[in-house]
Amino acid sequence: MAAGDSGTPGPAPDPLAAQVSVVVIGFDDDAHIGTAVRSALAQGPAVAEVIAVDDASTDRTAGILDDLAAAEPRLRVIHRAVNSGGCGTPRNDGVRAATAPYVMFLDSDDTLPLGAAHALLRAALRHGTPVTAGLCVRRELPQGRDTRWQPGLYRRAAVHRSPEDRPALLHDTLCVNKLYARAFLAEHAIAFPEGRFVYEDFVFAARVMAASPRIAIVPEPVYIWNVRRDAAAPSISLDRERITNWQARVAAHRRSVEVFLDAGSKPLARAARVKFLDHDLRMYVRELPARSPGYRHAWWRVTRGYLAGFEEAELRAARPPARWAARVVLASEAPRDLGRLAQLAARPARLLPPYAAAGGGPVWAVDLPGAPLDGLTGPDAVPTHQLPVTVDARPRARGRPQVVLRLRVHDLYGRLAAARPLTADVELRRRGGGASLTRGVPLTAGGSGWGARLSLGLTALADLGLRDGAGTAPQTWDLRVRIHCAEGASLRTSVRAAGRGLHRSALPSLRHGVLLARPYATASGSLALRVAPGLHCALGIVRRRLRRA
Repeated sequence: MAAGDSGTPGPAPDPLAAQVSVVVIGFDDDAHIGTAVRSALAQGPAVAEVIAVDDASTDRTAGILDDLAAAEPRLRVIHRAVNSGGCGTPRNDGVRAATAPYVMFLDSDDTLPLGAAHALLRAALRHGTPVTAGLCVRRELPQGRDTRWQPGLYRRAAVHRSPEDRPALLHDTLCVNKLYARAFLAEHAIAFPEGRFVYEDFVFAARVMAASPRIAIVPEPVYIWNVRRDAAAPSISLDRERITNWQARVAAHRRSVEVFLDAGSKPLARAARVKFLDHDLRMYVRELPARSPGYRHAWWRVTRGYLAGFEEAELRAARPPARWAARVVLASEAPRDLGRLAQLAARPARLLPPYAAAGGGPVWAVDLPGAPLDGLTGPDAVPTHQLPVTVDARPRARGRPQVVLRLRVHDLYGRLAAARPLTADVELRRRGGGASLTRGVPLTAGGSGWGARLSLGLTALADLGLRDGAGTAPQTWDLRVRIHCAEGASLRTSVRAAGRGLHRSALPSLRHGVLLARPYATASGSLALRVAPGLHCALGIVRRRLRRA
């Protein structure tokens, strides 16, 4: 026995220690890359190394990384001599330089929440999974409003034997909220597309899924995706105003489908196409009314060409609003009915009148019989709670102070009439908070639908927002409505802004002195209500308007 050895065994080695390499990529992002790298280093002992790849930046990015590396032995910096033009090449550089058994990715303008690497690694080791995924949170900056990315996939912990057992996994095409075993990536020669390839995540994710790995799911947030809409250079996901963005997205999706077909997985190829209809197509259709005529025609041409290769079974597997929108694009040689299509692509979907029929069934338009609205009626009809019903609201501010809403619920080929609507619950939920207010009203049949009238007291609404932490900032309230039917069914949808009452009103208030109320239409056409209680809040709005002017 060596001198000084008491014979007592030392502590057991931590199986989670030094198991993960975090690859951080950046180009000309000296404002954020330091924060990203520090969030990776803060993951604790699970992270063996952080590999930062500077893609030939021209700002202070390289110097910031070198300064951090001088003080942190776990940080290694790779300086590329020539910019790659994309995100795939620097990530591949990082993977090749990694030495730990597992690797995860981080972009320079995002962050890892505390405990992310530990949560992913613990699940990977417990289940022996080569791919482990966790919840990504989209954070709108500077507001700080968080939205969960693909929340349905991450509600609870799970292990899937393969992607074919859970095709919905294909809806999460991000690479950054996952932990990968390096041996798995090497065995299957999985890498990102090199060079300037937009939406490289799509192809990488397809290559991963095509290898049929077991996948563990953790419900904890493991990635913060910072969305900066006012950034000088918008991110790829926000830079959708140019047709080249849509062309790149379609090309990446087409290549992803080819990856699945080359691997002999037709079910995953079909699932990828269904995802394209349900997610990608609907997202871009919603934005078509705001695009230029040249963009619309080019988009229509590209989309028709791609959808022409879809099988009928793939169209029928998509959700009805996505399927109907695809049928309109396929049936019409030129863009048409873009406002109505955008409402159909909204979430929740709204099918606006007129309601045409041909050949004994619902169609998009009488002059477009090749675009049937299959699934609205007949033996395969969607259930009542999935109907894309349109509810219009005409708001008008009154001096009490209050806003009066006149609601109009449109029938849909007799489907709603058969369910016999009785009442409607109108819910107002404060955006960015948890407060909500619900008011019920009876529905009265008339014409081809039902009507109702509802008065909303703005003082009580403003007080509720103040108790919810709104402070002196203006409050924004989103409106939803739930329709209750005699047969026991109900459906929930948003309210479409209608009429000419969408203007700001200054209303006297005994409690607040003055209340500014402005009903307005959101980008999707839904009705929202902005309330500014008190003179200080109202003056703040006036000052902001003057600065913009």
